Amino acid sequence: MDKSEIDFITKRGVSKIIYEGEFVRLLNSGSPLRLKMGFDPSRPDIHLGHVVGLRKLRQLQNIGHQVILIVGDWTAQIGDPSGQSVMRPMLTREEVVENAGTYMEQFFRIVDKERTKVVWQSEWFGEFDLAKVIELTSRFTVAQFLAREDFSNRYNSGKPIAITELLYPLLQAYDSVAIEADVEFGGTDQEFNLLVGRDLQSMMGQRQQQCFLMPLLVGLDGNQKMSKSLNNYIGVDDKPNDMYGKVMSLPDNLIYDYFNLLTDVSDEELHQIHEDLGSNTSNPMDLKKRLAYDITSQFWETTKARDAEKYFEQVIQQGSLPDTIQDIEVIFSAVDTPLNLIEVLVSTGFLNSKSEAKRLFTQGAIEIDGIKITDHRATIKIGDIVKVGSRRWGRIVASEDSKA
Repeated sequence: MDKSEIDFITKRGVSKIIYEGEFVRLLNSGSPLRLKMGFDPSRPDIHLGHVVGLRKLRQLQNIGHQVILIVGDWTAQIGDPSGQSVMRPMLTREEVVENAGTYMEQFFRIVDKERTKVVWQSEWFGEFDLAKVIELTSRFTVAQFLAREDFSNRYNSGKPIAITELLYPLLQAYDSVAIEADVEFGGTDQEFNLLVGRDLQSMMGQRQQQCFLMPLLVGLDGNQKMSKSLNNYIGVDDKPNDMYGKVMSLPDNLIYDYFNLLTDVSDEELHQIHEDLGSNTSNPMDLKKRLAYDITSQFWETTKARDAEKYFEQVIQQGSLPDTIQDIEVIFSAVDTPLNLIEVLVSTGFLNSKSEAKRLFTQGAIEIDGIKITDHRATIKIGDIVKVGSRRWGRIVASEDSKA
């Protein structure tokens, strides 16, 4: 591999590699590497924060390396704080399996399925007896684990740490031994766990894995890392209009990072984008449109990405009605009889619940025929156009079951 190819893999969208020199030597050896990517299906969906690392996996697959995707069906049932101040909830086996199915469907929209081997932790932990657990725990000390930042913070502030949580890094580390990983990928908040895996491999006579630490993508709020629980995320399964519109809502100071971590624009173009933003010689709106189209077209056909661009310009920027509006079919006992808006939106599935509807009312996020509605007792009739948020529209129509 030439230097430019190596630099793209080791520098672009990478926070740190432990150890970069060793990793480059492995790349140049010509042997296929086993790339470990583990996930705990605590949530079923993938967002762009996850995509940062998945794109790197795909790049390495494209030059002949193999991804080993580990479904953390055991660690997900333990729970890991993952940098948070509280323990993540434990999951049942049924929840894990259901979440894993959705996760993998989205995972393979980015990573090549044909060059990925999927394994479940239960393949080795299913036969792990107490003797093996004790032997595993004997290799590390409590003091070593309290050096992990989130454990240390909780210990020093008097917050509880369950013994099972201390097992989490050990089990994740043993995954590396079980599959003989050459490289493990994780966010910067997973550095401790990845290093435990490296140490355990050495203790058990294996070549130590290299640790690829990926940057944490800041979410739409511009402050905290992207997270579904913080509602500052862009989901891989978001519809084209929503995906495009969410990218357009990014704070200007995140434009460069998103180009850097989520697109394949050349380093020269990336440098120019950085220069233009710093000198105010480019309109951030134009750059965001380019970014929104690029990201949307990665997950949807280019025609849908163009439609999403047109929708944004026509509906959001110009304030016009979209070309197509979803029909909300409602049963009316009489054509001119108004019905309660909340009841209609929830009963037809346009909104998920009454509490969601009331929250949107409070936020002033619901309009009827262009008029903002704040009274939850508001009524609706045939022909009314409903707008929810900035990207959802519906037209009230009478169903075939309505009486004249």
